Amino acid sequence: MTLHINAAFDGGNIRVVAIDGDRVDLEIVQDHASDFFQWFYFRVAGARGRRLTFRIVNAGQSAYPFGWPGYKTRASSDRQAWRMIDTTYTDGVLAFDYTVESELAWFAYFAPYTMEMHDDLVARIALRPGVTHRQLGTSLGGQAIDYFRVGSGEKPVWLYARQHPGESMAEWWMEGALDWLTSDAAAPLLAKATVHVVPNMNPDGTRRGHLRTNAAGVNLNREWHAPSAERSPEVLCVRNAMDETGVAFAIDVHGDEAIPANFIAGYEGIPNWTEDHGAKFYAFGRRLAEHTPDFQVEKGYEKASAGNANLSMSTNQLAQRFGAVSVTLEMPFKDHDPNPDAAYGWSPERSKALGVSCLEVLTGMIDEI
Repeated sequence: MTLHINAAFDGGNIRVVAIDGDRVDLEIVQDHASDFFQWFYFRVAGARGRRLTFRIVNAGQSAYPFGWPGYKTRASSDRQAWRMIDTTYTDGVLAFDYTVESELAWFAYFAPYTMEMHDDLVARIALRPGVTHRQLGTSLGGQAIDYFRVGSGEKPVWLYARQHPGESMAEWWMEGALDWLTSDAAAPLLAKATVHVVPNMNPDGTRRGHLRTNAAGVNLNREWHAPSAERSPEVLCVRNAMDETGVAFAIDVHGDEAIPANFIAGYEGIPNWTEDHGAKFYAFGRRLAEHTPDFQVEKGYEKASAGNANLSMSTNQLAQRFGAVSVTLEMPFKDHDPNPDAAYGWSPERSKALGVSCLEVLTGMIDEI
């Protein structure tokens, strides 16, 4: 039977370099008009009963090659359960062996969250009582920027995800957050806050299988100081909506290639920084770590020095622009090492559960924000 490798589907990304017996050499395709690449997602057909060796030969030239050591590829036979499989990184080549036991097998950098899945999520949440849906605008490719409003409280809370489309765990987080927000458990929060949600900021990049950019090769999380209709309409329509509502608290949801833990990053270097403002950010992280074993505060990014925050990044821009308690949440492509799972690593289910945990902690401190 002929072996077929295919990534010509929603969110797919891979290119075949060579097939030599049971060895398959592959390359990840760069984001359009950009040097970024790291996300991969492809399927294998015609290999039942064979043990194949896959080699991603350009992994060493990817955006974050320092993220490959310790990483494990996700594999699935049904696109529902995504198990980690042993993976090596040597001399710039990411490699893994796999015995195909079914008619089809799928492999991905992380459990995918495609645009079809996004549309299913939007349809399901839009039917819930008390939910208002709007299309804030469209992407460069004409796709909808979907938005939900839930609650009627005084304080405006914004949740937004997938500025970087290859960070699919971010929309799994959103699914968990939206299900909780539309349940009875959310009533105490929604009495005090109105929650504004953009589940996917970058639908074009998601559909194209990009790691980090939109259809024009633009990194949306470097556009918040001056978004434009020509380069970043996705950011422009969301920031305009934020200007209408104001922002008291915000979470920008991401994934990190290298650090094997969940962590948050803040806005230490903004011109308007005060210790009181920063204390609320640190309190959120502390309380989240106390609330769930799937979060920690020891590992994370270096803090910007005074006056040196990059205001083109959303967390810094919102903290400066609105005085918001503004949080970048990072989840791992690897595992949450302080609380690991040998079979699935960091996973969709754990991402969804962390979305709930974040909102439970926010509920407990909403009066302080």
